[in-house]
Amino acid sequence: MPVKAEPRKERPLSASAAKLRLLKRLRCTLKFEKLAWASGAKLVAGVDEVGRGSLFGPVVAAAVILDSSYRIRGLRDSKLLPAERREVLATRIRQHAIAWAIAAVDAARIDQINIYHASRLAMHEAVNMLTTRPDHLLIDAMRLNCDLPQRAIIHGDALSASIAAASILAKVERDRMVTEWDPVFPVYGLASNKGYSAPKHLAALREHGPSPLHRQSFAPVWNAPVTQEVLQFMLADNQEGPPEALLEPAI
Repeated sequence: MPVKAEPRKERPLSASAAKLRLLKRLRCTLKFEKLAWASGAKLVAGVDEVGRGSLFGPVVAAAVILDSSYRIRGLRDSKLLPAERREVLATRIRQHAIAWAIAAVDAARIDQINIYHASRLAMHEAVNMLTTRPDHLLIDAMRLNCDLPQRAIIHGDALSASIAAASILAKVERDRMVTEWDPVFPVYGLASNKGYSAPKHLAALREHGPSPLHRQSFAPVWNAPVTQEVLQFMLADNQEGPPEALLEPAI
């Protein structure tokens, strides 16, 4: 008599995989923008940040005021888009948005005030840098300390077109900034992992210790058993400043 095979048990999803599955089911629309417009707002800015969970480099935020008369197709959470598609969409956003701005808070400041407050600071600076002042903010899961009417939206980058646009601009800019540091710190694989906790990155931290641009307040960094790497220009008493190639890339 044939033996009946036991049904294969599926492994439970990790928290990150479950979140990704949820985000893929959400629809990015102008619903929240239309609600703001209906309330009398005319210039609605979406605001988002990227790099909050990274071990290296800045947290970067963007603010975008989309033109209600021009639809940019394909906007969605930047995490769900391939890099090539993000680049295409970022170009369209910069060309067709009424206004956009990007701000960054570096690793040293993150260590001083913690990543939550650094994220809020980057968002606040991005809003202040807009050349056209918005009259309403849509923000991904956060409120800012400002006098503008605002709405915090959980998973906003997967639900609001304006927040998704901000997410895309911030992601493209941060990826560029971190990739420019890859030749300076090649052991960490920054061009591929963008400073996040990839196995190669964690292994390099254990073997080589952190660089000066790692976030020293993050556990995988301060737990590294090797002393922090020091850039050569920091040791040169007779040098007026760091070589131009080692300066923080401009936004």
